[in-house]
Amino acid sequence: MRSFFGLRGAIKKVGKTREDLAYEVLPKFFLEIINRYLRVKTVGIRHIPKKGPVIVISNHSGYMGFDALMLGHQIYSYTKRVPRIIAHKMWFVRPEISVRAKRMGMVPATFTNGLEILKDSTCLLLFPEGEEGNFKPTRYRYRLRRFRRGFVRLALKTGAPIVPAMVIGAEETHITLSQVRWAKQVIGIIVPIPLNVLPLPVKWKIKFLKPIRLKADPEKADDIKYVTHLSREIRIQMQKAIHAELKNRKTLFL
Repeated sequence: MRSFFGLRGAIKKVGKTREDLAYEVLPKFFLEIINRYLRVKTVGIRHIPKKGPVIVISNHSGYMGFDALMLGHQIYSYTKRVPRIIAHKMWFVRPEISVRAKRMGMVPATFTNGLEILKDSTCLLLFPEGEEGNFKPTRYRYRLRRFRRGFVRLALKTGAPIVPAMVIGAEETHITLSQVRWAKQVIGIIVPIPLNVLPLPVKWKIKFLKPIRLKADPEKADDIKYVTHLSREIRIQMQKAIHAELKNRKTLFL
């Protein structure tokens, strides 16, 4: 893996970008192993377009971020598009981590970055809850936190469709007992207190819902009340879909 992340010559020879190789090589050694271990079932992947700009949003759960990896893996496997993942700034503080994060398609969470990605007709993956979602204690599992408004503004600015997704299983794969909220004031991020580091063999289901198409309207993208309303309505609909899915869930491990 060191040579994979370090050599440019080998990449040029096969005519691939580092991001392409990350999703072609890593699944064989890591992502596909996790995929099989968690027995991930994917539904509705056809809702992800194979070309053109698209915003994929999902609930965020499990402090290790396996949901982002598995969503990216499923999207790439179906569309052959490397999704750009909006990630917390902490991924980009240390150079050695930042380099690897970028090669996996991660970009710092800024509105400008999201806008540039969509204008380039790329697939954008983000989590509207932010760290409040995946760092929340497991006792609050599957309860969506307040959505940030950025994804709605991006859709209104660019006309890109929004494809909601939900991940069932990540909440129980990595258990979070509590969190140190005051750490955000010191180091810039909430610190979770986990029960386990190794993932529990919980069966996962990833479901992509029908696209939400908002007419491009750059002026409304700057209307805070309007954007907040749309963000809230989308969160409510996603919460209903998650509750419906949980009702049909039989067990965690089968």
